[in-house]
Amino acid sequence: MRVAVVQTNPIFSEVELNINTALSMMENVDADLYILTELFNTGYNFIDEKEVSQLAETSTGNTFQRMAMFVRKKSCYAVYGFAENAGKLYNSCALVGSQGLVGLYRKVHLFYREKLFFTAGNLGFPTFDLPIGKIGIMICFDWIYPEAARTLALKGAQLIAHPSNLVLPYCPDAMITRCLENRVFTVTADRVGIEDRGGINLKFIGTSEIVSPRGEILVRMSSDKPGIEVVEVDLSMADNKFATEYNNLLEDRKPQYYST
Repeated sequence: MRVAVVQTNPIFSEVELNINTALSMMENVDADLYILTELFNTGYNFIDEKEVSQLAETSTGNTFQRMAMFVRKKSCYAVYGFAENAGKLYNSCALVGSQGLVGLYRKVHLFYREKLFFTAGNLGFPTFDLPIGKIGIMICFDWIYPEAARTLALKGAQLIAHPSNLVLPYCPDAMITRCLENRVFTVTADRVGIEDRGGINLKFIGTSEIVSPRGEILVRMSSDKPGIEVVEVDLSMADNKFATEYNNLLEDRKPQYYST
């Protein structure tokens, strides 16, 4: 399968512009799965909960409708981040295919000021069986909790889609370890640019990447320029969990010793 990582520079609150910019980038390449950034349509640096409420959508709102048209035309799938209004406000991702909304993930581990606006996710860490493979989703700061990626691996995920808005520098290198310890592909779709709002100045690190189950960086993008990269991957690689002929990384776990 061909997977595309889409690195954008959203303009805060310019939803139509941000959607159009991303889709125009995606139109120029062919892929089976496109992975966009966290909150790709709104921007990230909210001042207060009122702003989130004004920009949040339902899971089948305008952004979904636009993305659904694209994936139907291309006969593909897409994962994208958005602010979801579901009675409560969630930092969410949608997985969309030609058949419509395949599923949702709501961010479990909220980062920094997200805790002021969003409710922690209540859907766990879902995986989705697609014709192209088994896909798991986590968002940004979930990376720092090994349990997130491990849970997805234990559920059979071959590839973890990881929409992000990274401001800390550690994640790109840490994802190599996540791939090695779980023998999965990961696609971290990060944004670039600066958002200076309400006295909070955030600079996003870019460096979106695709990493293999062997810890190989298949692509790592610029730290300051939008772009899109496509890599052909064989997801069956993620089915081999052996570090040596005697060591299956998942079967050799000893959960009975891990609790405190």
